[in-house]
Amino acid sequence: MTSLIDVIFLLLLFFMLTSTFTRFAEVDLTSGSGGTAVADNAPIFAQLGPDAVRLNGTPVLLPDLATRLSELRRDKTEDTTPLLIALQPGVTAQRLTDVLVKLRDVSGVSVTILESS
Repeated sequence: MTSLIDVIFLLLLFFMLTSTFTRFAEVDLTSGSGGTAVADNAPIFAQLGPDAVRLNGTPVLLPDLATRLSELRRDKTEDTTPLLIALQPGVTAQRLTDVLVKLRDVSGVSVTILESS
């Protein structure tokens, strides 16, 4: 009986020390625009690849994405600018989440993720 308690204690200690206690962040996938787009509101196109991001055809580094999008947004006078994200083959869910976290800092942008066929 004593050896069984020792083994259970060692297993408990092992699982406590190897588990992670990090908290996962939430990414908001809803937009406040109500799903309607205005015809005068020209969208910004983004292509998301496994190692590259392009805004309107121009390559952008991931850390500079929010800044570049804010610069493009400054040229617009509308309240909300649609951002259409096309996913290229090989894009992982983590890569998409990283981009959505960066876009959370940009105000006045309505994000739509285009489904690839």
